Amino acid sequence: MSGPMAGVKVVELGIWVAGPATGGILADWGADVVKIEPPSGDPARLFQKILGGDLPTNPPFELDNRSKRSIALDLASVEGLGVALELISEADVFVTNLRIGALDRLGLDADSICERFPRLVYCHITGYGREGDDADRPAYDVGAFWSRSGIAHLLTEPGGNPPFQRGGMGDHSTGISGAAAVSAALFDRERTGEGQLVSTSLLRQGVYTIGFDVNTLLMWGTPMRLGTRTTIGNPCINNYTAGCGSRFWIVGLDGDRHWPPLARVVGHPEWMDDERFVTVRERAINSAELIALLDEVFATRTMAEWEEAFAEEADFFWSPVNDLDDLLADPAFQTSGAMVEVPDGSSSTLMVATPVDFAGTPWEARSTAPEVGEHTREVLAGLGRSEAEIEALLAGGGATEGGSD
Repeated sequence: MSGPMAGVKVVELGIWVAGPATGGILADWGADVVKIEPPSGDPARLFQKILGGDLPTNPPFELDNRSKRSIALDLASVEGLGVALELISEADVFVTNLRIGALDRLGLDADSICERFPRLVYCHITGYGREGDDADRPAYDVGAFWSRSGIAHLLTEPGGNPPFQRGGMGDHSTGISGAAAVSAALFDRERTGEGQLVSTSLLRQGVYTIGFDVNTLLMWGTPMRLGTRTTIGNPCINNYTAGCGSRFWIVGLDGDRHWPPLARVVGHPEWMDDERFVTVRERAINSAELIALLDEVFATRTMAEWEEAFAEEADFFWSPVNDLDDLLADPAFQTSGAMVEVPDGSSSTLMVATPVDFAGTPWEARSTAPEVGEHTREVLAGLGRSEAEIEALLAGGGATEGGSD
């Protein structure tokens, strides 16, 4: 194994995305992640049918579940639950995003497990936190992260319909927080010898995502006002369209620094002395007029021509508005480490990488996502079960070998 988590044993009891994303990041970083699934499999395996019908792979599931081992257990049975507890007893980390009520019914709640295994790091991901009236409320990220946190509202044009988030946006950022929490708790265990409960929620992740807005409201009693594209107070941080139809974003956050390069790049250095635009305040007052003028200028050249002009100004910050095809062709994407080759048994499959690299302990993906129960026998044997004991457990239904997607 490679990566900074090599040698760390993780048991994941996760469904859909947020819990498996946390386990998936840890697996990418080298941890041995055993994924406990019901005999029917993690419901996220349904993405394959929901998105692609009869297509042979399941890209969303692969992203969060590669490099893991799967054991299929019936946790409603004494035998299956016993195996789960034995796995947890040997683990460094337990990751779950099951609701509190389900964990309580199984006896896998944080209080019970942390008391029983004091060195364990127990990572619990919820929709709305572990306290309050909504602690056991069901949640997906489009509800808790996107809608209830305020993100959807802040991105809605006045009088318009809220935009839809892309799949897994809140789940994946929450998974990053989960993996970070696990890492910090393991570091603390090195000093104290004690594990602990760590937790995060989709709602809290959403609030942190728009922390600029929420913290401004908390401290100043008023929300941040950004305006619309045609009225935004700082025209130096806005999106524009080239004559060929390609869109780009100017990122001139510091008005005094970034206004002169913009005026020069569009061929109007005289605007720097124009009384309408000479200061940040004047540009804000006359922003609609300035944006309209910039729109006219940017429409006179293609994106390729503007790229050449932009390159002449060191303090002109900008980015293209990429669609996904643009992204795949973007040299920055190609060199960013955002892709990883995942061994698939015959060659390799190109996938999105988790977003962290380690120079001293580089990680590498080890395998594609497992089939349901693909490693049931292997994991049971690793617990010291004899072949006869494994056969008896399989025959009794406590565990299942090699289910189907």
